[in-house]
Amino acid sequence: MSLRRCFFCLLAVLLLPPFVTAQSADLLTRIWDGVQQAQGKFTTGCGTVVETRTSKLMLKPMVLRGKFCAEGMTRFTLEYAAPNALRIRFNTDYLNVTGGDGNTQVLEIGSGVRRAQSAFSREGSLAGLKKNFTITVQENAHQYEMHFVPRGEAFKRRLNSLTVKLDKRDFQPRSLEVDGKSGVTSVFAIDFTTLNAKLPADTFEVIKPK
Repeated sequence: MSLRRCFFCLLAVLLLPPFVTAQSADLLTRIWDGVQQAQGKFTTGCGTVVETRTSKLMLKPMVLRGKFCAEGMTRFTLEYAAPNALRIRFNTDYLNVTGGDGNTQVLEIGSGVRRAQSAFSREGSLAGLKKNFTITVQENAHQYEMHFVPRGEAFKRRLNSLTVKLDKRDFQPRSLEVDGKSGVTSVFAIDFTTLNAKLPADTFEVIKPK
């Protein structure tokens, strides 16, 4: 799933817990409406990403720098630069992961992606969030910030929390923080450099299983 659309899918499941205030409800409604408009407005996007990984087992943070492009919810590429070279490409049904040694792992994951997309679709989003997440939302002069804490066991097994920050002007994601059960926390700083550009035909070219 594309980086940008993946964030949109997370936003698309926003639901008020039963105890939130009316003011928070209004804020989530504004975010929901803005994200829906952004999904229709932006069909492709490319930019840069800086991932900072931290862990109690690491002497210092690991910083990975890369670039990405996305087209809808079915095509995505992410490439980290040396010395942590890694290229990830997803195209409809197939995922390719190529390490610094040049070897490529080929996976067919289309059915799983579609199940996830269906679970986080607009029709099922409210019930899904109420079952699986507690959410807090706040805003400042430039951003909306949403903090997700898993309630359902399927998410609790992998995730402590997830924080998403959106630009208030265009509802594009600017930051994603993932606090995983593995003890590693990753913060992705995202910068879109182009939107709605026509991308080369080979941008999302993948190797398919034989």
